[in-house]
Amino acid sequence: MAKFPEAEARLFHNVFVCKKCKSKLRAPSLKVFAGKIICRKCGSKALRSIKKK
Repeated sequence: MAKFPEAEARLFHNVFVCKKCKSKLRAPSLKVFAGKIICRKCGSKALRSIKKK
């Protein structure tokens, strides 16, 4: 999909997906793994990193 590093960083760096409502949000990975980030749409703390194709 992304062929150069700038585009890959823009699309995949610090982007997480909510496991309940499937909305995307950008946040620092350390805060997500610590459980400090919640989904702004449904309020869930269950987030996963975005999958690269």
